[in-house]
Parts: sequence; C-alpha cells; structure tokens
Amino acid sequence: MSSEPRPVAAELDAVVIGAGQAGLSSSYFLRRAGIEHVVFDHNPAPGGAWQHRWDSLTVANTHGVYDLPGLPLDFGHLDPALHANSAIPAYFGDYEHRFELPIRRPVSVTAVREHGDGRLLVETSAGDYVTRALVNATGTWEKPFWPHYPGLGSFRGRMIHSAGYTSAAEFAGKKVVVVGGGASALQHLLEISEVAATTWVTRREPVFSTEEFSEERGRMAVAKVDARVRAGLPPESVISVTGYSLTPTIKAAMERGILDRLPMFDRITPDGVAWDDGRFVPADAIVWATGFRASLDHLAPLKLREPGGGIRMDGTRVAADARVHLVGYGPSASTVGANRAGRAAVKEIRALLANVN
Repeated sequence: MSSEPRPVAAELDAVVIGAGQAGLSSSYFLRRAGIEHVVFDHNPAPGGAWQHRWDSLTVANTHGVYDLPGLPLDFGHLDPALHANSAIPAYFGDYEHRFELPIRRPVSVTAVREHGDGRLLVETSAGDYVTRALVNATGTWEKPFWPHYPGLGSFRGRMIHSAGYTSAAEFAGKKVVVVGGGASALQHLLEISEVAATTWVTRREPVFSTEEFSEERGRMAVAKVDARVRAGLPPESVISVTGYSLTPTIKAAMERGILDRLPMFDRITPDGVAWDDGRFVPADAIVWATGFRASLDHLAPLKLREPGGGIRMDGTRVAADARVHLVGYGPSASTVGANRAGRAAVKEIRALLANVN
C-alpha cells in the first residue's frame, strides 16, 4: 500500500466546516472581509440541522430562530403552520444564493491535522485542502447522546432518540416514557401526551419561570456557559441555566398532570423502567430526548481537548491553537450567538492572516 500523501486540491486562507446558522454567518463575514475560503457541508441540501427536524415542529413552536446577517427572516410574517424543516432551509438556501457563498456539498470532513508549515490540512471526501485558519461550525445534530442504564439491551419495546423522532402519531395508544429536561423533551412530551399515556423522567428537577426572558437573563445564561468552556469543560445547554418559560401551553399541561416529573430511573426492564425504591412504570416506548454532543471527532488529530473533557476557549478561538475557531459551540450555540460569534471569529482571522502575510 502506498504511503504517498494525497494531492492538495487547494490552498486557502480559511475553511469553514458546516453550513448551519454559525457556518453561514461565518462565511458571510469572511466574504465581506475579502478572505478566500470554502464552506464544506455534509448535508445534501441547505438548512443545516433544520432539514432533519420532525414534521410536527412548525414555525409556531420553534425554539429560537434568528435573522442571518444581512438578510432579515421576517419571522413574524411567516405562516406559523409551516413545517420548520422546510421553511428554515428555504431561508438558508435563499441566503446562500443571494450572497454567493462558496459552499460545497455534500462533502464530509474526515480529519483536520497539522500540515507542517504553520497551516492546517483538511481531509475531505472531495480531496485535501490546506488552510491558514479553520472555522468549525459542525453543531451537534450528528452526535445524539444516548445515556447508558442497566438493562438497556433487555427492553422489548421501542427506543428512539430525538434525532429520529418524526411525530406523535407513531405512539398513539402506547405507554411512553420521555427522558430528558431540554426543550425537545418538553415538545415531544406535550405532543405525545395528546395521543398516549406519558411519563416524564428527568435527571434534575425542571425549573419553570414566570419571569420574562430578558436580555439580561440571556447574558447571564451565556456567561455561565462561557465560563465552562473557558475552563476547558464540556458546554451545557443555555436552557439548563434559564429554565422554561411558563407559557399558557405549559400551564395547561401542568393542570393536566403531564408535567408531573419523576426522577431518573435506576434500570430498564423488558417491560418498562424501575427505581431502586420499588417504583415501576410500564412502557411500550422510551423517547430519549437527552441532547447531543458537539461534532468534533474530525478535530481529534489536533489534540485540543482538555483533561476536563472539553476544549478550552477564549471567545470563539481555541486557547491552544489560534488558527482554530469553534462557532456555534458553547455560548454561541444559540442562533443569535452564532451570528455574533461568526463576526468575532472573522475579526480574529483577519488579524491572524495579517501577521502571517
């Protein structure tokens, strides 16, 4: 077998991985700054993770969509009944076309490693590229987190993760355990409870707030997430800090008893879930709305992870490598945060390039 290196397809100033909100924002600011770059997107079409969302997720109940820079979405005038998995991708596609962003898809990035001359080598399904700066905007959708519990393999019913959820109709008439404390868990629970008997299980007691979500609360939440990634710890979700807003829909669900949450079970049995205190809940299905982890495996050759399991960050920049920016990671995981992070990353990349040219 030959050990000869593969030919380099192109040498660029910057490479962006991922064409979701964070990747598109970064590409917009790179283009505006006149920085030669390419965006690799693993997906077959525009829309990032939105194109994979379940059909029952409509514009009316999406959790946080924000304008991309330079092209307002006019979200308030969209038909609230539109499927989010078509409406948002259409907006992203229009954005890519209007600003002529250099996106290549479907292209998978398999590894990023040292090139040996201060630049990075990006290995992809479309060839190898050399770059002076990297913006990683791969998000989390492709890394659903499945926690392990004793008896997991013995369950005779159906188990799915949020990533594979399509609609509540497939659970009609069943006994369903929904696991998780995030926004997706709550959305699944509310939908499924209309057609099935549900039990909600979370690791932590959910917090419901009557306080209106203000800019100050948002800043405080982002600051807490930012503190974790600056310490090299894995980021937590913003909603774990802010809690749920006590909307009329949530209040109605509380009155119906749908949100009478149970603590995490200790084991799974063939027919349900059980606790060490003797409690047992029968189940035909378990929905794991247990979140996602950052899709960063392709960065493993750079050895960026800290002993705490995360990547130490300084803003969008990896503290250990000034060439690498993680946009849409940690405090910039929200849509508005991704926009700001894209701008900030490009500002630093401009300074980096000025010092090497």
